[in-house]
Amino acid sequence: MLVANRVRAGMMKGDRRSRKRGTSIEFADYRNYAKGDDLRRLDWNIYARLERPFIKLLEEEEDLAVHILVDASASMDWPGENGGENNKLRYGLRLAGALGHIGLSNNDWTTVSLISEGEHRRWGPHRGTQHSIRLLQFLETAASAGKTELNGALRRYALRASRPGLLFLISDMLSPDGYEEGLDILGSRGYESGIIHLLSPDEMSPPLGGDLKLVDVETGEDAEISLDVSTLGLYRKRLEAWLAELAGYCAGRDIHYIPVETSTPWQKLIRQTLRTMKVLK
Repeated sequence: MLVANRVRAGMMKGDRRSRKRGTSIEFADYRNYAKGDDLRRLDWNIYARLERPFIKLLEEEEDLAVHILVDASASMDWPGENGGENNKLRYGLRLAGALGHIGLSNNDWTTVSLISEGEHRRWGPHRGTQHSIRLLQFLETAASAGKTELNGALRRYALRASRPGLLFLISDMLSPDGYEEGLDILGSRGYESGIIHLLSPDEMSPPLGGDLKLVDVETGEDAEISLDVSTLGLYRKRLEAWLAELAGYCAGRDIHYIPVETSTPWQKLIRQTLRTMKVLK
């Protein structure tokens, strides 16, 4: 079950316990009778024993709105055809399928979106496991293209979606215009956000050397560099600083930050990492 700590309650009954007291048949607690309370909720057995009126409180079940956004920009299609299981887009789509199925199986209103340059393809919202196959079919149609400006994409999503909830952004976070403004708008609109930050093994430790011409897969811009030990050391320092900046930003705004290398089995991320972070139980 996906866990949200701060988002508002759902509008329909689901398969999770609410923090509110409601009208289901699941007993929660007692409280003292107060004038105007419904006498049908008074526990007459307790009254007969203690000669004091107590009202039965019952758990109310509620659903959660779950939003899953997958970055489908060109940089996510890395490594390319020979990337296999380490391909970021393929890995992210599997995570989206797993998280979406968990949401559907708990009767949460589940929406999955593919975002890329100038395009936003959405599936849902739906609830119930009968929709899981159609979700997987939708994800199979994903193709990477162009660049994703996360600030703009997240802003548009926050303003368009009718019901805030628990939101996962699955992305490599490579966005020319940044990400802070978009995430801040999501927070102000009532979303509880989580970032699953994908990096491939060769992005963490490039297996390269010598004189190279690097081409940006999103913009087509190129740069010629000499990659030696000192250059690789500088790259790693800047990568670590970027990851630390992201983690610090998220920590200051109660955003779940989950960096993951795509060599990590996605099942392990679902079963262990998300449970440890109390995003899943």
